[in-house]
Amino acid sequence: MRPSKNSSALDAMVGDLKAVASPLRAYFSDLYDKYASLQEGNLANYIPELSRADPSAFGLSLVTVTGQVFVVGQAEQLFTIQSVSKPFVYGLALEDHGREEMLRHVGVEPTGDPFNSFTRLERADGKPFNPLINAGAIATTSMIKGDGPAARFNRLLDMLARYIGHPVPVDMPIFTSERATGHRNRAIAWFLMNCGHLGGDLDEALDLYFKQCSVLVTGKDLAMMGATLAAGGVNPMTGERALQQEYVQDLLSVMYSCGMYDYSGEWAYRVGLPAKSGVGGGICIVIPGVCGIGTFSPLLDPRGNSVRGLRALEQFSTDYKLHVFNSADSYQKLRAAITGRALVV
Repeated sequence: MRPSKNSSALDAMVGDLKAVASPLRAYFSDLYDKYASLQEGNLANYIPELSRADPSAFGLSLVTVTGQVFVVGQAEQLFTIQSVSKPFVYGLALEDHGREEMLRHVGVEPTGDPFNSFTRLERADGKPFNPLINAGAIATTSMIKGDGPAARFNRLLDMLARYIGHPVPVDMPIFTSERATGHRNRAIAWFLMNCGHLGGDLDEALDLYFKQCSVLVTGKDLAMMGATLAAGGVNPMTGERALQQEYVQDLLSVMYSCGMYDYSGEWAYRVGLPAKSGVGGGICIVIPGVCGIGTFSPLLDPRGNSVRGLRALEQFSTDYKLHVFNSADSYQKLRAAITGRALVV
């Protein structure tokens, strides 16, 4: 399952997709076959409805910045987006308030703790360390602007639709289940309010947060969302801007350092790509300037990451040398400026 000698570069990877029998298509099929039978992990059970997912489901998707699409397995099976929504909602809040105001209420530091931990929240005067843990995501969601709960919810759905290219529904049984069992999140919200880091009404903010986590997507949708960030915030299929370009780097930065729960450091070390996972079984990955990747498989490791997704993506990054610090071409322009030589494009 090693790539050919000439296909390790990212440009070659994009070119591979143009051919029906491309090396990358064959590689992805092999990757799917290798990990589809993996039975490690467990279904999420702290949200009762999530425990009903099909444990055998597994899909891989890739969408390039030029709009080429490749899918294998259950890439178009619907599941709830859960925490994968967090960086995209953070982008909406950045557009509403700007970097400095957001940094007053939500930091950008990784924690190394579980996503629903109170530990560091209590040590930081109630300011969440980053927008991808539950505390930071709840604070971020509470800051979305709108004239009432319905307007804020519609703005959030419209934002996600711009990334994906079509409207997205909400799984109401999942929402009801999350709202009925989300006592820890409710406690976090009260603590945020006590410390001045929750905007607006607490119950409205929590309802919006539970709804955003209950949005239904597919692995292909996650790949399109990743491709939109890879393309500088513009959906490669519709041409519609989903995020102001100045904030794309903010999302990619927190996804790189904080996106994989308390596995984020090792993910950055082993895989080296911006990503966000969710307990619904999805992972969204961004290769800037090249493509987005979406995986779906609901069997999770103890941290909440999809086991099949992790294994497949780690191998993909290794085989194609995708780590962000393994790309010599990234600094071509800087080297040209240092040497005074013209950059040939």
